[in-house]
Amino acid sequence: MAGVSNAAKVKQGIVVLGAGAAICVGGLTITGHPRFYKTVLMPLGFRVFDPETAHRWSIKLAKWRLLPCMKQYTSATLNCSIFGKPLSSPIGLAAGFDKDGEAVDGMLSLGFSFVEVGSVTPLPQPGNPKPRVFRLPEDKAIINRYGFNSAGHDVVYASLKARQENSKSAGVVGVNLGSNKTSESRINDFVKGVQKFGDIADYLVVNVSSPNTPGLRTMQCRQLLHDLINAVLEARDNLACKQKPAIFIKLSPDLSADERVDIAAVVSGRTDSLGLIVSNTTITRPVTLTSSQKSESGGLSGEPLRDLSTDTIRDMYRLTNGKLPIVGVGGVSSGADAYEKIKAGASFVQLYTALVYHGPPVAVSVQRELAELLQRDGHQNVSEAVGLDHKLTT
Repeated sequence: MAGVSNAAKVKQGIVVLGAGAAICVGGLTITGHPRFYKTVLMPLGFRVFDPETAHRWSIKLAKWRLLPCMKQYTSATLNCSIFGKPLSSPIGLAAGFDKDGEAVDGMLSLGFSFVEVGSVTPLPQPGNPKPRVFRLPEDKAIINRYGFNSAGHDVVYASLKARQENSKSAGVVGVNLGSNKTSESRINDFVKGVQKFGDIADYLVVNVSSPNTPGLRTMQCRQLLHDLINAVLEARDNLACKQKPAIFIKLSPDLSADERVDIAAVVSGRTDSLGLIVSNTTITRPVTLTSSQKSESGGLSGEPLRDLSTDTIRDMYRLTNGKLPIVGVGGVSSGADAYEKIKAGASFVQLYTALVYHGPPVAVSVQRELAELLQRDGHQNVSEAVGLDHKLTT
């Protein structure tokens, strides 16, 4: 039998190496290897897909349960509850990723203990013209000006109702409520949201801080916020369902010191399942930004928002005397980031932009790192660390 030629051997070697590489890449993808996602797969995705296309495909993959099912990290140190709803950890997915409630179970399978869908507007609306979302990879940031693109109340409710009837997944689900761009009454829009989703959401968020809907942030002014909260709580209390949802108010990180004092005065003393989410994206642009996209208009999220968000959490915790639960969000991509927000006053922490840069493994990684930090510092449970910075300075 004639020997195999050198060319044939080379060809066979290439095939073997290629197959081995494919198996290796497939294994790293399926098992959710954090470093592989961060350094290889996510940067490769940046080259192939524009930001909004990547976002849409991510939702589809999560909806179809084609993202890696992460091995859940469990630790009694992280166990907590949000208005009586038990959570395996304080780490959740922020609003903005799953705007229409399509992929709740897929995102829970990545290790998030709660998922917030939305923002959802009463009527469908397309949002702002494209392009409207921009990556700033040098700054580990995103700028978006989506403008509350939403399928509307009816479509999102139908999706969440179908999930409720068919899903066996544990996890808390919140609905972030928005207002239509052409609305004649923003208060009525939020009241409609409470009435629509009150029987299906574990909590509802009144989003008065998006920078991409003209005039919306004025709802954070003292009198307008007072009227809004009264109307929303009345609508919640009048719901026919037995288990009524908690209400969170989502705030901007760009509030002045006086505005923060005013908001604290409005929300303080409330004992009716009210909390704060701090914070939304910022319209400021730190001088440290280096990306060529840094001048795009819209809300900035990710690493450059981290300190501004944490400072706002610290202020709102102090101004409300730690009496209202705070969900901290903005620039969280590690357990250390989450721990910083918890010590500043957050009882729970959300992330979103970190998914863009770290991929599906990020939720479990943050939980593991957070548990290790808590245990290092001698905490039996994460609740012991909430507001710790304030206790150390008094």
